[in-house]
Amino acid sequence: MTNSSRIGGALLISLLVLGPHPVHAELTAADNHIAYYQHILQRNPRDARTYHRLGDALIRKARESGDVTYFNRAEEALQKSLDLVPTNAGAWRHLAYVAYSRHEFDQAATYARKALELDRGDGHAWGVLGDALLETGRYAEAEDAYGRMIAIEADLHALGRRAGLKSMRGDTTGALADLERAVAEGRAARRPAESVAWALTQLGSEHFAVGQLDRAEARHREALRAYPNYYRGLAGLGQVRAAQRHFEEAADLYRRAIAIVPLPEYATALGDIFTRQGRVEEARKQYDLVEYIGRLNALNKILYNRELAYFYADHGVNLATALEMAQGELSARRDVYAYDLLAWALVKNGRAEEARAAIGEALKLGTKDARLYFHAGLIHAALGEPDRAHQYLARALATNPNFHVLYADVAKQTLVSLGRRASSGIEAANGQK
Repeated sequence: MTNSSRIGGALLISLLVLGPHPVHAELTAADNHIAYYQHILQRNPRDARTYHRLGDALIRKARESGDVTYFNRAEEALQKSLDLVPTNAGAWRHLAYVAYSRHEFDQAATYARKALELDRGDGHAWGVLGDALLETGRYAEAEDAYGRMIAIEADLHALGRRAGLKSMRGDTTGALADLERAVAEGRAARRPAESVAWALTQLGSEHFAVGQLDRAEARHREALRAYPNYYRGLAGLGQVRAAQRHFEEAADLYRRAIAIVPLPEYATALGDIFTRQGRVEEARKQYDLVEYIGRLNALNKILYNRELAYFYADHGVNLATALEMAQGELSARRDVYAYDLLAWALVKNGRAEEARAAIGEALKLGTKDARLYFHAGLIHAALGEPDRAHQYLARALATNPNFHVLYADVAKQTLVSLGRRASSGIEAANGQK
């Protein structure tokens, strides 16, 4: 992708979201470090250590900006470092993180293991290995990798990673406890503000997942105090405010998040808020933006394949394409959500019987996610199994009665159409907890 096309894409996104006066990002510490290391390398192009540091700075810039092309530049710098000193475990670990960030999970695992061959005590290499294993559904191996990371240092990064695995296994209490410890460690050790804010937004998301909206709001606001204008915090707070039916504030928060890092799931959420408000033309613009971001370049097509397939299935468009994308996703990532996406795309294509097995795989870890239960409910309704459909839809609403600005109401309406009152279903599901 050329510089001009990146600029053009960013300009289009800014115009669609903010109007005719797009926001320009200010230089950050990562920008300054990139410039500094590039200056050193102009004078000494065989400095392996500086190439490694440049790769690290480019990774940080990718995280801050959401511009995934920085990962390609980071890979180039790290490869040069390893060409000069192939025994640098840290460079291999950074290269593993780049591969993971580009959804090259098998390659990420290979690079992380190379780093560990050189330094078994590199806790962050164990962490990246665990991340790659988690994304491909190898949960026991991921747990072992995270355990080794925590045995080396139970820091913010290690605890945050283990929290993600616990959450996927339905251990909300354990996930919240790990994230609380992660935040406390991050503050005590003076970790970067973005890292602390990340842990706080994860806390907010965990509270939201189980319907604790006030606690979720407090954590996202705390994240924004720790790291002002943090895009994850803005979007997380937008999700909460939409659930609280403060739609104008929610829309503004999503606009601000998209202006900083234009992620397709944020554009989808903003479009859904507009749909809820009956603002059809504004919703259409955001839905167009989802596809634009998802197909902007070859790397985006990989990174946002899952988000775009969910978008198609959720909104009943390009359903054959959604199924094809879901099948491709499962070939690369065999985690809970890959199976959920496949199940959802199958039922949307009228193949409910095939969706049964896929949704069973999605639910097997006990993940407490109202969206998974919602999909299971509609699949069983399509199969003509009203009791099972009622069970899962009621569980979705019991887990979080405001799990989505549009689909929570669909769950309630479907319960009614099944001949059951939504309230009695929720009470029954609560009794099963």
